[in-house]
Amino acid sequence: MPVGRINIGDGALTLIAGPCSIESESLCLSVAEHLAKLCNDLSMPYIFKSSFDKANRTSLNSFRGHGLDQGLAVLAKVKEQIGVPVLTDIHETDQIGPVSDVVDVLQIPAFLCRQTDLLVECGKSGKAVNIKKGQFLAPEDIGYAAQKVASSGNGGVIVTERGALFGYRDLIVDMRSLVTMRSLGYPVVFDATHSVQQMGGAGGASGGLTQFIPAQVRGAVAVGIGGLFIETHPGPEHALSDGSTMVPLENMKALLEMALATHATHGSLTS
Repeated sequence: MPVGRINIGDGALTLIAGPCSIESESLCLSVAEHLAKLCNDLSMPYIFKSSFDKANRTSLNSFRGHGLDQGLAVLAKVKEQIGVPVLTDIHETDQIGPVSDVVDVLQIPAFLCRQTDLLVECGKSGKAVNIKKGQFLAPEDIGYAAQKVASSGNGGVIVTERGALFGYRDLIVDMRSLVTMRSLGYPVVFDATHSVQQMGGAGGASGGLTQFIPAQVRGAVAVGIGGLFIETHPGPEHALSDGSTMVPLENMKALLEMALATHATHGSLTS
């Protein structure tokens, strides 16, 4: 499936990565430049991601972003200056038009993966649509969400696994879900950072168990996926959102090298 100049699901392992939220133009440009160079060196297709609005925060006081207009201006600059495709979240149907004018991939947050009007209207945009599978959703049921997008004639659907709810706060990753989602016929992405999230586990904010990220990346790539979704930041401890689950930017090279080594061994399974 084409996204800008790259294809997801063609046998390569695509990286979708960037800071959780658009904290500043300088942050997004520096992270995008770093990752674009790294992925070029590794011959790895790359899509930049960051969110102009983090609408699904635990607390009302949590940082959400600087708004639609400012966020899109930053994403447009990343696309123009760094030369990579860009992805961002959509929460409401009235955001689709202006966001589609800038980005290459519209992303449906996990909490909204059953929102019929949102999915159908995203499909009508003609842009690629990445649907995060809800923590509450069986893997086979993401196919119904994909069908809502495809009902508009849009075949550019990607589905992403980000873990299943286990108790009140923990998430677990059932690697069987990747096999099931792959059987639906869409490129499958594994979200390596949100899958270790502990929702609300940091007292009004989400916590995270980042020590499990490398193992889960190895497992997902070995099972067979088309891409990795990773949120990363040069100083996660200073990030304004989801700092507890982001990978330090300096650690991305080692993590991607490990993922690509696993992919080289199990690449025939990739979808």
